[in-house]
Amino acid sequence: MLKRVLSGLLMFCLLCAPAAAAGEGEEALTSAKAAVVMEMKTGRLLYDQNGEERLPQASTTKIMTTLLALEEPDIDTYFTVDSGAVHVEGSSMGLLEGDQVSLRALCYGMILPSGNDAANVTAVRLAGSIPNFAKLMNERAKQLGLADTAFVTPSGLDADGHYTTARDLAELTRYAMGDETFREICCQYRAQTKFGNPPFERWLKNHNKLLEMYENCIGVKTGFTDNAGRVLVSAAQKDGVELVCVTMDDPDDWRDHENLYEMCFAELSGRDVSALFPEIEMPVAGGEGLALAAVVGDTTLPLRDGEYERLEVKISVPPFEYAPVRAGQQAGRAELCLGEETLLSLPLVYEDEVAALHPYRERRGVIGWFQDLFRK
Repeated sequence: MLKRVLSGLLMFCLLCAPAAAAGEGEEALTSAKAAVVMEMKTGRLLYDQNGEERLPQASTTKIMTTLLALEEPDIDTYFTVDSGAVHVEGSSMGLLEGDQVSLRALCYGMILPSGNDAANVTAVRLAGSIPNFAKLMNERAKQLGLADTAFVTPSGLDADGHYTTARDLAELTRYAMGDETFREICCQYRAQTKFGNPPFERWLKNHNKLLEMYENCIGVKTGFTDNAGRVLVSAAQKDGVELVCVTMDDPDDWRDHENLYEMCFAELSGRDVSALFPEIEMPVAGGEGLALAAVVGDTTLPLRDGEYERLEVKISVPPFEYAPVRAGQQAGRAELCLGEETLLSLPLVYEDEVAALHPYRERRGVIGWFQDLFRK
């Protein structure tokens, strides 16, 4: 009989501690209409105040616009800006008709001085028009599971049907911070970039004052319109834990973000959970010996006090593997769960090779293995 040995498997069950929330009749911890704090690695909500309410997002829209620009294959080629795109109200990076600019420079212009001109030029460059670019934005929002988000403009200027939620903004930011270039741009309080006719070096300043006010801040984006009020998306890092904070329509956003960070960082500490994952010994059909599989990836997990002991390990692997097995080949996945919530999912990868016993097996696949089996 085929056999799978799961050594060191720990099983513990307990419901996950819920996110702190401002419920009905309770005093909210911020002056915002909506606010959330999310742990970056797992997506866990640590604080939720009307996080599912649809609200205008102002210039935090540019997180999505910048993300789409950075996903282009060549962001350093210079091109001439669209003349109509640079004529837009509100904040600007200083683009003029006839200027030469790159997508990288536009990303700096969107994130730091929150240039509406940069957002419009990006939209026309990537999709030919602002309405076509809005379609791309909405397609990506759907791919990311942002069910309560809709885009009409690339800049975040007020428009009917342009909205998101604090939760969706946090999820979008969590995804965007996985892009190293985005992360590099949004953490800079001042940065030098190049554009013009001809392009020349100039400095741009970030509107995000939290980068200087709060030492642990690493980004991300401000926003304001008369309709949306003050919207702020920030990220902070402390002792190996990264958090995203979103406040919408918040007149006291700088202070609220600092206070929420101090509260939430005090709840968490990074724990190495590698000891909880078992080593898998996988039977190999048509091969000699067992294939050993182990978890790969970062096994540090931000946890509250007492949660480490309550984690449950779930392994997803096939009952056996066909030879040959290659070192580095994925065997399945291992998940760490707290109650019904999956906190961490990592791939299981074979550590060594297992050769095929029969040369026909390697050439002819599964059918060849069965033919060899019946010849015996």
